[in-house]
Amino acid sequence: MNIKIAFFSLARTTFFMPSAEENFKKSCDMLKGIFNNISIPEELLTSPEMLSEFADTLPQQDLIIYQCSTFVGGEFVTELTRRFNCPIVVWAVREPSIDGGRLKLNSLTGAFSAGNSIRMQGHQHEFVFGNPEEETVITKLRKIGSAVEMTKKLRNLVIGVIGSQPQGFGFGNIDEAKLSGTFGTRIVRTEAASIMNKASTYSNEEIAKALDELKSRTEGYDKMPEENLQKYARLRRSYEDFIEETGAGAVASRCWPDFFTGFGAPVCAVLSMLNDNGIAASCETDIGGVISMFIGAGFSGEATYFGDPVAVDEKCDSIVYWHCGAGASTLANDKEGSKLGVHPNRKIGPTMEFGLKSGGVTVLRLGKDRDGFRMFIFKGEALEEPQKFFGTSVTVRPEGGKAAEKIAEFVRDGWEPHFVVAYGDVTEEIKTMCSLLGIKVLKY
Repeated sequence: MNIKIAFFSLARTTFFMPSAEENFKKSCDMLKGIFNNISIPEELLTSPEMLSEFADTLPQQDLIIYQCSTFVGGEFVTELTRRFNCPIVVWAVREPSIDGGRLKLNSLTGAFSAGNSIRMQGHQHEFVFGNPEEETVITKLRKIGSAVEMTKKLRNLVIGVIGSQPQGFGFGNIDEAKLSGTFGTRIVRTEAASIMNKASTYSNEEIAKALDELKSRTEGYDKMPEENLQKYARLRRSYEDFIEETGAGAVASRCWPDFFTGFGAPVCAVLSMLNDNGIAASCETDIGGVISMFIGAGFSGEATYFGDPVAVDEKCDSIVYWHCGAGASTLANDKEGSKLGVHPNRKIGPTMEFGLKSGGVTVLRLGKDRDGFRMFIFKGEALEEPQKFFGTSVTVRPEGGKAAEKIAEFVRDGWEPHFVVAYGDVTEEIKTMCSLLGIKVLKY
């Protein structure tokens, strides 16, 4: 993980030090196995002075792990909040025994003291309970680290916005000041016409790589008219140059009607290839949608899918998510593969044609409410179902079923009509990230 972490393990010597020392050693070994850039003291910190001496050796951190090896008072954590402007994990370990005898560590009470102090100072913190060898502790610390890393990535993210939202699709726009204030993310803009104008300037040699890429990742390439492939490749190269020039790590792009009427080609396959290559890319200029894709891809480690909730399939108690043909080719069902086709309404290609692969998924959406941002999440299963409509689609059964009831909740709660499907269960990472950013989460 590309984050700086400092581990502070605190103790008071009036408690049972053999257990505290053992937990400290095991914690150090475990943390070194998870994080590649972690600063660890040589011994337990048993006084505020020792804490200060260790803190003096450190630059600003991205995360502090504050372990109460025994009970310690709030003066320890207050020194850290005074020095460091980053989230803190408060970690309490278990009592060695509950046997009617001496309370040996009283770590949990120390965690309460720290949590209270941190909250009253207005700092962000998370809580972990358990011993360092416990898998739940290791997993939670790893997920917290991933969430912190994502907030750092969002602070450094540049979103390339191409064109504006189509009429009636204003839900995809975001106030840039609020975006920067919450995430640190910034936006660079260009017009669709600029992309098309640049696309017209390339030589055949300059677009050859784009053609080879599409051919290697899809089926049906040889059946596509040469003129359409050439136009695709020119747009693909123009998007690539825009990304390189601006440093964009994600793209929210205008699609219809501009590229059909102005260039005679869709951008669906272009966006597909961008997502394959690690650049989150949404259509219909949905900025909240592409941030959701960036988050989902970052946590899951693979491309995400961007789609409309177009149907409830009662036969399998599922929600069908669909879009015209911009799904990442890497998400295609292995049995069908990623096929090229034409846009279902405009009858121009190339677009993507396939049903998505099966597996556990997290459906998410960074949305807007009257009082700021909010996050939508639910866990589900992408089913082994065929392509439901022309374009690309995935059939998702929510955890616990009741798809029709879920859809009714989503509409009543006023969610935007674009959602993101990320493979794997990344709900805890998203919830932790939102907690750190002060974004409310609605988990269905």
